[in-house]
Amino acid sequence: MQKRWLLFCAILLGLSAILISPLPPFPVVPPAEAAAVTLGNERLMSTYHSLIAGKRVGLVTNQTGLNSRGERTLEVLARDQSTKLVALFGPEHGVDGIAKAGEHVASYQHPTLNIPVYSLYGPTRMPTEEMLRNLDVLLFDIQDIGARSYTYMSTLNYCMVAAQKYNKAIIVLDRPNPVGGVIADGPVLEDPYKTFVGVDNLPMSHGMTAGELALYFNRNIGAKLTVVPMAGWHRNMVFQDTGLPWVNTSPAIVDLDAAFGYMATGLGEGTGVFQSNFKWIGAKGIDADKYAELLNGAGLPGVTFVADRRGTAGGVRLQITDYHAFNPAKTGIYALAYAHSLNRFPVPKSGDKVVMFDKIMGTDKVGIWLEAGLSPQEMEDNYRPALEAFREERKRYLIYGDRLDSPPGLIEPIRVVVDGREVPFDSAPYLDRNDRVMVPLRAIVEALGASVTWNGATGTITVEKAGNRSLFTVGSPSAVIQGEKKRLDAAPVILGARTMIPARYVTEAVGGAVEWDGARRTVIVRAKP
Repeated sequence: MQKRWLLFCAILLGLSAILISPLPPFPVVPPAEAAAVTLGNERLMSTYHSLIAGKRVGLVTNQTGLNSRGERTLEVLARDQSTKLVALFGPEHGVDGIAKAGEHVASYQHPTLNIPVYSLYGPTRMPTEEMLRNLDVLLFDIQDIGARSYTYMSTLNYCMVAAQKYNKAIIVLDRPNPVGGVIADGPVLEDPYKTFVGVDNLPMSHGMTAGELALYFNRNIGAKLTVVPMAGWHRNMVFQDTGLPWVNTSPAIVDLDAAFGYMATGLGEGTGVFQSNFKWIGAKGIDADKYAELLNGAGLPGVTFVADRRGTAGGVRLQITDYHAFNPAKTGIYALAYAHSLNRFPVPKSGDKVVMFDKIMGTDKVGIWLEAGLSPQEMEDNYRPALEAFREERKRYLIYGDRLDSPPGLIEPIRVVVDGREVPFDSAPYLDRNDRVMVPLRAIVEALGASVTWNGATGTITVEKAGNRSLFTVGSPSAVIQGEKKRLDAAPVILGARTMIPARYVTEAVGGAVEWDGARRTVIVRAKP
């Protein structure tokens, strides 16, 4: 009898444990096979660990901050005996990602790590001086979904501004853009419409990773920024190609398809056009069959539309047929324009305050075009010049290359290894049009134990080591390298606030030797004794 009673108690306790143990709000969807991509957070703990060794670290993260094995970055850092994790920072939805959209999140003390967890979606959206006082470096590790209006990259921007203001280094641990790195589309945000919903002059879909966006943001910020790049990622990858586990990025992004549908269905704020799980879009007064006919007839790539009535609302359900070809922002503009042609919804207008519709669009022009009865094709023609200008400008900040006809191995980031140690950069090395390897001058010089001095008035750079001096001038092929006048085959240039120079000459300036491993896209530098 006693044994039966003990068995009953054990079963009861087991059931109780199951019932009271909280289920994770965002289950990890495991990859089907080994990851093809190595994340920035993994490379930080291997190749780039010197960036945080011996330092007090703050981490901006949430439930998406995982490595390919499903380990949280905050847990990996907490176990690291060579660094000290002193604070966590959470974006919209909080560090655990469970708060609703727009819901303020409170700061608190972490129950097991016994460190502060600062909310960046409460009384402040930017780290304060007090929050940053006790740390040396701020890390950022959050999965984005590639949409300008998704606020995680706004948090990154604000963190960079704070890091610059309070003289702290910031390191971005790069992650894939889940909808790929090829398509940039939609109206480009105009300056009067900069808000936390859109912090910079980006189109709706920017086609950039978090690290690339950080480099782009930094053109106006000037933070002490380092991007730890991924390995194995290239621009025509969507998330399904990476082999990485997917974690829903917020409560409304219920799966990976919702991330793809976010821009395609979620642009109708304040118009009466609404979405469901970012996979359906519609409104009252819309003929679902006609809506589907218009959208299917537009030839939008990678998607078909199924008429689907929801109560009194007519709408369409999206069926993505080709994730690589699917263009979320373009689809969203067409869906909104055709909805307006069918039910003439009232367009919200900004006055003393900018309405959410214009915040999401980044302009008031889309509303004007809708009221004027423009077709989606005409809208595209109108926003195309600004979009093309952005596409050209963004090339300066792309880490992973833009040559889609090249095999994956040739569009890996260029690595620079100095005496066996990989050098991290805040501006990516690249091949110029003549296939010269251009590298950030200061990072190479300092890695080789030399000093560099910049004269902004004359545009000259002086490099010194062991009494030897070399002189370079931005935009000029003439240089003096260790006392000898030379004519460079590629002049130094400034890109993204960094001086880029051919790897060969900067190495010669400090008495080193350099070779280019084209197969591995690696510059190998050796300091001469």
